Amino acid sequence: MAYIDGFVLAVKTANRETYRQVAQKASTVFKEHGALKVVECWGDDVPEGKVTSFTMAVQRKDDETVVFSWILWPSREARDKGMAAAMADERLKEGMDPMPFDGQRMIFGGFEVIVDA
Repeated sequence: MAYIDGFVLAVKTANRETYRQVAQKASTVFKEHGALKVVECWGDDVPEGKVTSFTMAVQRKDDETVVFSWILWPSREARDKGMAAAMADERLKEGMDPMPFDGQRMIFGGFEVIVDA
């Protein structure tokens, strides 16, 4: 069954194009290491919550935009192998100094697909 790595983060709105370029480059690396698809989404309708929300979860500042992204892998096993290889790939580090976002406020996790309609 397919496996998803999901991410939510805040990026300075002024850094949209820099982030897009880094994400495009990273998508190539992930796909070369087994990912089926990499999707990066720039928030344009992300409401503030009262109890919880994407904006609250990443502690979005006034000059930032929420980014929601995911990587589709064929399986958890392929993800574990591919993610390890991607993290060791030097190309992933290129353009990440400084990172175009605050990695400490990024939320991420791996998810087993249970419905794919």
